[in-house]
Amino acid sequence: MSTIIFPAPIYGPVHSRRMGISLGINLMPHDGKVCTFDCVYCECGFNKDRVAQSQRPTRQEVQRALEERLEQMQAEGQVPDVLTFAGNGEPTTHPDFLGIIEDTIALRNRFCPKAKVSVLSNASLAARPNIHKALMLVDNNILKLDTINLEYIQLVDRPLYPYNVEKVIESLKAFNGHVIVQTMFMKGTVEGKNVDNTGDEYVLPWLEAVKEIKPQQVMIYTIDRETPNHNLQKATHEELDRIVAMIEKEGIPATASY
Repeated sequence: MSTIIFPAPIYGPVHSRRMGISLGINLMPHDGKVCTFDCVYCECGFNKDRVAQSQRPTRQEVQRALEERLEQMQAEGQVPDVLTFAGNGEPTTHPDFLGIIEDTIALRNRFCPKAKVSVLSNASLAARPNIHKALMLVDNNILKLDTINLEYIQLVDRPLYPYNVEKVIESLKAFNGHVIVQTMFMKGTVEGKNVDNTGDEYVLPWLEAVKEIKPQQVMIYTIDRETPNHNLQKATHEELDRIVAMIEKEGIPATASY
């Protein structure tokens, strides 16, 4: 199995396609995956294959480990561009997520005030008041919306709870522009079904939702590492560039990671 499980609570720094030199903060167990989705393209693999034996790091453990790593980077003359909450699952599921965000901002201000704090989330818990409050505090509130087609979501993102697209869109709108929409575009098959979401059948309804959300930016991307489903394929540069142009035509900044 060559999909990735990240160390916890701190890993990197790594070079992010989208954000530069990124110091990762993983709020999940170091030996498994905890996520509200079970995406067929997840670089961490399927949930059932990555059952953790250890516990999540505590708020205190995250704070202490991040402080030590930032002290070390400072001594080595390194400065991260971004502190990124990502890793082995959905970061907002941590019971102390808000407190951890507050601790991280305090440490950022102390050690690397120019660095951004970013959260990569599937938006499944974004409507919860404490999660909304926490995400309003970070610089880059990056929330997933792969499509508005529920059948596609059930096939590809595979949420582990009843998923309501309209409610998710409303939770993104509630950030009043302080949100970056992140979308995976890809091709291939899942369970014998075509999952190419680069055509207008998927892009146009999704774009209407993006216009309603009014995000500060849209980040689109495609497969970069090995996926647990081996029947998936990258979207082409041309396909991603076409979608970026459609977003920008609506006055919304957009980037593509190939």
